[in-house]
Amino acid sequence: MSLVEVRVPDVGDAEEVEVIEICIAEGDEIPVDTTLVVIESEKASMELPAEVAGKVVGISLAVGDIVNEGDLVATIETDGNPARTDEADSIIDEVREDKTSGVERRRYALRESDDGNRDAPTLEGTPQVEVRVPDLGDAEDVVVIEVTVAPGDAVFVDDPIVVIESEKASMEIPSPVNGKVKSVALAVDDEVVEGAVVAVIVPGDPVDVAVGTRQSNVAPNTVATDLDISTPRIRTTQTLEPGVRLTDETIYAGPAVRRLARELGVELNSIQGSGAQGRIVKDDVKAYVKAVLTSSSDPNQAVLPSVPSEDFTKYGTIEEVDLSRVRRTGAANLHRSWLNVVHVTQHDLVDATHLEDVRAKMKRDEGIESLTPLAFVLKACALSLAEFPRFNASLGPTLRTLILKKYCHIGFAVDTDVGLVVPVIRDVDEKGIVDLAEEVTELSQLARGRKLRPEHMAGGCFTVSSLGAIGGTGFTPIVNAPELAILGIARMDTQPLWDGQQFVPRKMLPVSLSYDHRAINGAEAGRFVRRLGQILTEPESLLR
Repeated sequence: MSLVEVRVPDVGDAEEVEVIEICIAEGDEIPVDTTLVVIESEKASMELPAEVAGKVVGISLAVGDIVNEGDLVATIETDGNPARTDEADSIIDEVREDKTSGVERRRYALRESDDGNRDAPTLEGTPQVEVRVPDLGDAEDVVVIEVTVAPGDAVFVDDPIVVIESEKASMEIPSPVNGKVKSVALAVDDEVVEGAVVAVIVPGDPVDVAVGTRQSNVAPNTVATDLDISTPRIRTTQTLEPGVRLTDETIYAGPAVRRLARELGVELNSIQGSGAQGRIVKDDVKAYVKAVLTSSSDPNQAVLPSVPSEDFTKYGTIEEVDLSRVRRTGAANLHRSWLNVVHVTQHDLVDATHLEDVRAKMKRDEGIESLTPLAFVLKACALSLAEFPRFNASLGPTLRTLILKKYCHIGFAVDTDVGLVVPVIRDVDEKGIVDLAEEVTELSQLARGRKLRPEHMAGGCFTVSSLGAIGGTGFTPIVNAPELAILGIARMDTQPLWDGQQFVPRKMLPVSLSYDHRAINGAEAGRFVRRLGQILTEPESLLR
């Protein structure tokens, strides 16, 4: 084991570099490149990543701290060799970019007057000035995340024209002169490279235009120029129509937060920041999404348009009864799964003739009256899940990872007089057919007697819903999220099956596998169902 100290890299000539977000806590186990903290200078924010995987044993910074090159960020305990990754090197290059962009802006001879105010250049007599993307270092996939001006807008020197973002840092590209925007060459989501034209500005005195635009969009007693970093920057340049909200121009958020908001489809201008100086942090975005999803008084409706209410009494006599708590909870859970899971259902028929012969023999020889096909199906599912571990998994919260489960707990649906419940049998792969049959009977009785405890219904990896005793030729069960798949079983029926020479009667079991298409594709589902069918046609393999 060794201790690795992560320190603030070279930040160039940037001043007042502030810690705006702490992304880890002591005791966290983190992989390489995990963001530790986010720091921000006047013109750019950037994330400082972990150079090694390990356990965070110390954090030396707090939100609001002003940092310099070499300051200790965190200490990580690792059992590997400390080695900076290529991505981490790229991020440090992007941190240095703050210096580069500062030099680029100062090419235009910005000067400070004796009283501290900028003596901004106007380049009078110059027909027009092309603003281009500066040196981006080693950063790749740099995209435009914000356009803050439009043709005809008045701009002052250093007013941001666009904001660009790489994987780890965001940066404003400012106007080098006072003047009027003639054209804007970029749009949001455009990918940019060094030297690309950002906008064309006609130099001149912007005061006349600014009076009609900039000041009309700011609050009274607010100056529409660069403000101290302790106050969110006011840079609105367009007249807003009534009812139209401000765009990202007034948003104070780092690249990771902006990326999360884009992934979730959230407009940052709808969120009130809780961080230092009103900064929006990741928890603000998550809290906003949660609030939106729970804002409806009816959890079954979420944020969808509600069904119009209607007075049914005008058509005849009615009776209104309360839904049981189980049905209300189940309806909300099913609706949540239906909205979030990309459902696809695979249907097939399994020849269960031999399985029924084996089951009948076991019932006769061992006197197990409760031995239903469900016990065999549960065991067959456990064997199939072992061969296809992607089905025994859940999607990670960012939808970028798959959480593979090394245990096999399978739920089965039980129809009760108060609604559908799903008790879970643990370690199905380690139990025999008789044990499973007895546990199915025991849990079913508890369910119908309303005696199931929360732990009886938690921890499922996969679910089986059987309508065999009721009937039907197939159905499309809804995935029990965060599981990735559910198997539906319909009524077994005797059907003619061609054996190559003649039709013979066979007992066919309809199966329907619904799965989350975000994690499982159709070919995988097809192979899973085919393998499940093979196992069920060879029931002796389930008795070992």
